[in-house]
Amino acid sequence: MSGEADIIQRVLAPLAAGYAGAFGLTDDAAVMAPPGGYELVATMDAVAEGVHFFGGDRAGDIGWKALAVNVSDLVAKGATPHVYLMSLAFPREPARDWLDGFAAGLGEAQTAFGITLIGGDTDRRPGPVSVTISAFGIVPVGAMVRRGAARVGDRVFVSGTLGDAALGLKLRGGASEAAAWGLSEAERAHLVGRYLRPQPRVALAGVLRAHARASMDISDGLLKDLGRMCAASGVGAVIELGALPVSQAAAAVVARAPGEMAAIVGGGDDYEVLAAMSAREAGGYVAAARAAGVAVREIGRIVAGAGVALVGRNGTPVEFEHDGWDHF
Repeated sequence: MSGEADIIQRVLAPLAAGYAGAFGLTDDAAVMAPPGGYELVATMDAVAEGVHFFGGDRAGDIGWKALAVNVSDLVAKGATPHVYLMSLAFPREPARDWLDGFAAGLGEAQTAFGITLIGGDTDRRPGPVSVTISAFGIVPVGAMVRRGAARVGDRVFVSGTLGDAALGLKLRGGASEAAAWGLSEAERAHLVGRYLRPQPRVALAGVLRAHARASMDISDGLLKDLGRMCAASGVGAVIELGALPVSQAAAAVVARAPGEMAAIVGGGDDYEVLAAMSAREAGGYVAAARAAGVAVREIGRIVAGAGVALVGRNGTPVEFEHDGWDHF
């Protein structure tokens, strides 16, 4: 590469093609406006080497994940992904091959999620490689689904399966205990793939607007994020351990190493949708989600009080040492 301008125009500008307000990344700012009757929903998240990805990870996977974690936030608000800004920080000049792979991963994610780059920044600074994205979605005016609107009696649902990415991270990092899991190559690939390339449930955006009272994505673990929803709503929740959806690969791990159930209830990087809605809306939500190609499952109820209670068979309380990921 021959400097910042080369990175922007040769590698990043093609990702902005098709959005007139990006001006081909030739200006200092971009222009965006939602369609009539809509408003913008904004979110921002970062991924950094050594925390969210590692030196041996493929650049394309890093690009995909950086965008996916932001799109997941938008979708859980009922927003359709629209555009994003990106800041790249490198400790040294990046290799062209790395940049090409990174941009290819971003391009795949843009196509999958229906979102376009419109601008950002690149710089050099001490520290690990980091990617910070500000993503914008659109929703009909007043229709964003908040996290703090759950009510007593609401049903609690999650999409997809839980714990795969946390288990995949252990496999990716070569955790010694993972050698005893005895997984097939397909099971290993599934778990590692869920960590490297999260799949935001874009098809659920409209379904959430139509049926959910409260929603957020699960990024730091089910118990921690549901606790956040409950705190914002002034309620509590009771979750049934046996109702939690797990993949075939995760079930195989837990069967051989029961202690890994902690990854199901508190593992981060799921990027699934957590939603609360009235009993009257539950059936419609399941049907609409199925029609959109997304599996959802009821896992518990919102109750009076505070905090999240996890129960096993016959309502016996179940406790885990950690409820999820916390940066601090």
